Amino acid sequence: MVHIHEVMKRDLITVDDRKSVSVVANLMRIQRVGSVFVERDGEIIGIVTESDIVRKVVSLHRFAEYTPVKRIMSSPVICIDEDSPIFEAADLMERSHIRHLGVANEYDGIIGIISVRDLLHPVAVDDF
Repeated sequence: MVHIHEVMKRDLITVDDRKSVSVVANLMRIQRVGSVFVERDGEIIGIVTESDIVRKVVSLHRFAEYTPVKRIMSSPVICIDEDSPIFEAADLMERSHIRHLGVANEYDGIIGIISVRDLLHPVAVDDF
C-alpha cells in the first residue's frame, strides 16, 4: 500500500497574504506548481490554486495586480496525515471538491502538499 509521505511534495512554497494575485500567479508559473500556501506572520492560513485564480479573479474580471491573495485563498487548509494511504487522500479530495491537500504530522503541522496528479504517479509506475 502506498502512503502519502511516499508521493507528497515536501517543498513548501508560501506567499504573504498581502501579495497580489498577479505576483502569486507569476511565482506559480516560475516554480511550475499549481498551488501555494498563504502565510501571515509565519503561519500558514490558507492555500491558493490555479483554479482559485481562474474562478475568483479572471472569470470575474478582477484586476489581479490589485487583488490581494488573501481575498481569494481557501481557508483553512484541508490536511491529511503523512502516514495515511493515498486512497484516503483521494477520498478526502473527492468529498471536499478540491485537488490539493496539505500534508501534516502531529509534531510539525503542515510539512508538504499532495495533489491529484501526485496520486496518479504510483498507478502509472505500477502499470509499466
